[in-house]
Amino acid sequence: MEMLPTIMKQVPTMVGSILGKTDYTEKDLVKWDPKTEDQIQLKGLALAMVKGQLSLEMIEEQAHSINDLLDYSLNLNFNEREIIGDNPKDFSDVHYGNNNVEGPDALHGTHVGGIIGAKRGNNLGGDGVAENVLLMALRAVPNGDENDKDIALAVRYAVDNGAKVINMSFGKSYSPNQKEVYEAFKYADSKGVLLVHAAGNDAANVDTDPNFPTSLYSFQTQKLDLFLTIGASTKNPKGNLAADFSNYGQTRVDIFAPGHEIYNSVPQSDYKILQGTSMAAPMISGVAALLASYFPTLTMNEIKDAMLKSATSYKGTKQSKPGSEEKVDFGTLSVTGGVVNVKSAVAMCLEMEAAKAKK
Repeated sequence: MEMLPTIMKQVPTMVGSILGKTDYTEKDLVKWDPKTEDQIQLKGLALAMVKGQLSLEMIEEQAHSINDLLDYSLNLNFNEREIIGDNPKDFSDVHYGNNNVEGPDALHGTHVGGIIGAKRGNNLGGDGVAENVLLMALRAVPNGDENDKDIALAVRYAVDNGAKVINMSFGKSYSPNQKEVYEAFKYADSKGVLLVHAAGNDAANVDTDPNFPTSLYSFQTQKLDLFLTIGASTKNPKGNLAADFSNYGQTRVDIFAPGHEIYNSVPQSDYKILQGTSMAAPMISGVAALLASYFPTLTMNEIKDAMLKSATSYKGTKQSKPGSEEKVDFGTLSVTGGVVNVKSAVAMCLEMEAAKAKK
């Protein structure tokens, strides 16, 4: 990680000496037929940089994540529960924590919140998807290693305090208290609250390799009505529509939404490009909030169905499977085989509202 920035700065010169120009394009790189193993690696690095899949900023963020792993997640001597005075196995004890939702690093949550509801039309940063939306900030995830108790109680708190949509831009591969989390989701479902979960960024098939929380735990007999799992799409529908990092699944990922190179708010009145299914989930949460505000007669279940049924379908198109060069039918990567379409969703809700008015 420490060497990569130096190597990346040398890439244009190294590639230029071979191709005869330093202002090469992706097309130039694709045409290039490297002759040695070093050149093959150089081509891969140059392509990643030209496509925006690798940048100095990304390397810096990844190094920060690795240091977090070393300092906290993999540090057996670190006990974060001492700070807030809590037993993570006691779900009956809800009186812990504090009201400091910013913490040491609020970049991720601020970006997610901005995607949902940043002020529109003021020529500052990026517009949020929804207007007339009120955000409830609950910090249940410290640095990507969320505790099941915190998630379950945060969901219950949000439901009890008026949330209509709960965005869940987090995930992990192991969940020791699955039933407690599921019961919280079931509670939200019973109250008509939509849960929107990011599929994860491991380029994995979550049908066979679950990313928790999940829409279908092993002990469930059927899916909850109001739970959506979101994959990340790109701006390129011709062969690379699914972001190369996005998780996918024909039964457990419901729909894709833009999650590649998303520009929006970060702390201290600044703006930044980030990417991940964490950015795709709030796109859906924002659309749900938008539709709920304009169509108050529709239930959240009807709004959910409108988003899924009105999605732009890419079934039958050949797209790169995340994490590989293999081309697959985009319809095999999610339930809908589509990408959210706000305009079409609004049109469908107008029709649904008109039909209700006639009854």
